Amino acid sequence: MTAARIEENRSHPRLPALLAAYHLVNQAGKGAVVATVAELPAVYRVEAEDPAGAFAADTVLLATPPGADAPAGCVVLKAPREGRAPEIKRLWVEPGARRRGLARALMAEALRRAEASGVPAVRLTVWDGREEPLALYRSLGFETVASWDDRPDLLCLERRLDVIERLAPEAVRAHAPAGLAALLVDAVDGGASVGFPGPLDPTEAASWWLGVAEEAAGGVRDVWAAHGPDGRLSGVVTLVRVGAANGRHRGEIARLLVHRSARGRGLGRRLLAAAEAHAAATGLRLLVLDTQTDSPAERLYRGVGWTAAGIIPDFAADPGGTLRATTLYYKRL
Repeated sequence: MTAARIEENRSHPRLPALLAAYHLVNQAGKGAVVATVAELPAVYRVEAEDPAGAFAADTVLLATPPGADAPAGCVVLKAPREGRAPEIKRLWVEPGARRRGLARALMAEALRRAEASGVPAVRLTVWDGREEPLALYRSLGFETVASWDDRPDLLCLERRLDVIERLAPEAVRAHAPAGLAALLVDAVDGGASVGFPGPLDPTEAASWWLGVAEEAAGGVRDVWAAHGPDGRLSGVVTLVRVGAANGRHRGEIARLLVHRSARGRGLGRRLLAAAEAHAAATGLRLLVLDTQTDSPAERLYRGVGWTAAGIIPDFAADPGGTLRATTLYYKRL
């Protein structure tokens, strides 16, 4: 099934009509039926008449169904204000384009943008009794929280997001016996070829991470970890620096791991972006990596601009002992 096309454009010529339809239906749902945009309350009217101005500081996303020429849905990710979490608003899909995944695609991209900005949470409101949007939000991990809006029958929901941070050597040591070891064990249990036969003993995994801590202390390897909403590690990536004098412009991405329970949220992409940004900021001009050929990781690397350099057959055994090919990738910074 072809996916909807998502774009960011607060000046799209279709956006006023989408927002107008949203507000007219919303007013009717509140028992304040109006027939035209001109009759909307001023705060809503300006959004429908001049969305580029009304949302100048915000992210406006539009969804175009497969095979269509124009957007049929929209959503707004408000910029954080006064230390508050960003809010998702104005989710709307035209009735004729519903049941095709547009609302979910818009929400997924809004959440990805929020996570990429590094905020710890995102929130939204929904009228109690609106079963379909509420079911969608629940399925995306939103939970009801204390109200920040005193309007009757309005539910306030929030989703906590993964936070990525660079780990100091002492933090790598502290997380090695539990969180980091668990990520490595989970990867091997899931069949990933990450240097260990299966099953991997947690003690051996912890020992490997303690060695990484020593490399981090020596300036050889940098480590980034993602913390899930419950505080547990949900992903990790490392950047290894080349020691040879003629290769100090180059680094290697190694051990990009996302726990199976945390996949599908764009976490691997965010971890990789953090490592790439640090590599560029610290003077590296070329990154390399290798990954099992035809593995899901290849889609990630190709999708963010990495170039395949070639395939080596029978490069390494997977956790079950079968020899697998590996594909070499590089990326210029």
